[in-house]
Amino acid sequence: MTIKTPIAIAYGDGIGPEIMQATMRILEAAEAQIEPVVIEVGEKMYLQGYTSGIPDTAWEALKRTKVLLKGPITTPQGGGYKSLNVTLRKTMSLFANVRPCISYAPYVANACSNIDLVIVRENEEDLYAGIEHRQTDEVYQCLKLVSRPGCEQIIRYAFEYAQKFNRKKVTCLSKDNIMKMTDGLFHRVFNEIAADYPTIAHEHLIVDIGTALIACQPERFDVIVTLNLYGDIISDVAAQVAGSVGLAGSANIGNQMAMFEAIHGSAPDIAGKNIANPSGLLNAAVQMLVHINQPLVATTIENAWLKTIEDGIHTADIYSAEHSKQKVGTQEFAEAVIARLGQKPSHFKPADYQPGAYTKIECYGGRPQVRSQKSLVGVDVFIDNPTDIPAEELASKLAAINSPLQLIVITSRGLKIWPNSTIEAPYVRHCCCRFQASQDVKQLKAVRQEDILALLSQLNAMGLEVIKTENLYTFDGQLGFTLAQGQ
Repeated sequence: MTIKTPIAIAYGDGIGPEIMQATMRILEAAEAQIEPVVIEVGEKMYLQGYTSGIPDTAWEALKRTKVLLKGPITTPQGGGYKSLNVTLRKTMSLFANVRPCISYAPYVANACSNIDLVIVRENEEDLYAGIEHRQTDEVYQCLKLVSRPGCEQIIRYAFEYAQKFNRKKVTCLSKDNIMKMTDGLFHRVFNEIAADYPTIAHEHLIVDIGTALIACQPERFDVIVTLNLYGDIISDVAAQVAGSVGLAGSANIGNQMAMFEAIHGSAPDIAGKNIANPSGLLNAAVQMLVHINQPLVATTIENAWLKTIEDGIHTADIYSAEHSKQKVGTQEFAEAVIARLGQKPSHFKPADYQPGAYTKIECYGGRPQVRSQKSLVGVDVFIDNPTDIPAEELASKLAAINSPLQLIVITSRGLKIWPNSTIEAPYVRHCCCRFQASQDVKQLKAVRQEDILALLSQLNAMGLEVIKTENLYTFDGQLGFTLAQGQ
């Protein structure tokens, strides 16, 4: 007796139910060994008072099945509703977002005909941690958090993916020429882990030129690994260049759980009209089958889908007079794929997922590290300065403080405005005052937490509003903070 794999199924909102129905028909016809467990998430749950969009019963099903095939979700406007996708990714520890991007020329119109790349995007950290604060009437802050274990986990996953799927090169994209510490860490870890995979070529590019090359020379890329925000942007760029936004699937992978979905939204304007293209969700289901170690079924479905595309059986979104032979609806497209199960494409390279070769990839961060010698050497004090006290006057006022810590520099949005500033009209309503026990950054002296607390007490007595502090540390004598622009 064949043991079927339990899979949580969320039909979703908008076009979700009809494209899921089409996808499930194909999975059943191809004899995928799955046991669907239907859960209710999304708009209905939001409107029933679940601000996360998912009830406890659905969480319980996800914990049992550990795999979710999800239709697109509609998040109600306003009301503080949280993105269900972000909630699922973080709660299920889905650290890797895997987005294959392939062109299907000439049958699908696109800007480049030879795209076959995979974007592996970090899924939990970076600016998408969503930690934001309003500090003054005019200044807002978003924290970018990047951890070494998070970098190690996603980068190793990218190399493991390349190795298992016979990819030849991994490209890292970051902006470490500007964000030298956070993106710099990602680049350094990339170089460290790349050394463990000598048979796979590797390179690093600054994300802006990397994005430009994706748009005009996508054939030079194979696997791309990058941070959360960049990955979100470049995956849409790559999909648009390939002309296949509606065809692409997406996998969200963790070590214990996984979620598979189309990259497009719920498109409520065309819901219920039987015109939506189910291909994105179907391709996500193929990724799911590979993940749960059913590669033969994945191969059968992908080849039938490719054969349908090259036979010119197209939904309205990709229909063209030149390359299409028949315009079909959602369910008719599914029927065309089912009719081609067991066939292979002649124009496209047939899929060939080998048994046993592509089971799920588990990657963990936290390579053994020798703990650094950490030393407290100062503090950055951010001040709300609504009365526009000039930097020179503010510095004179702070000179009266009785403390082993001395004012080193005053900055505004990272730019030095004291001492010796040549800026005619600096923005001073949001200032950062840096205090250290010594001027020379090469000979920094250790300070005590008590000194910082006493400093803050004196600032408060002066009537200055401290809105944030950030301790300054060295690690094995190396600066754990950046100097101001112009310092």
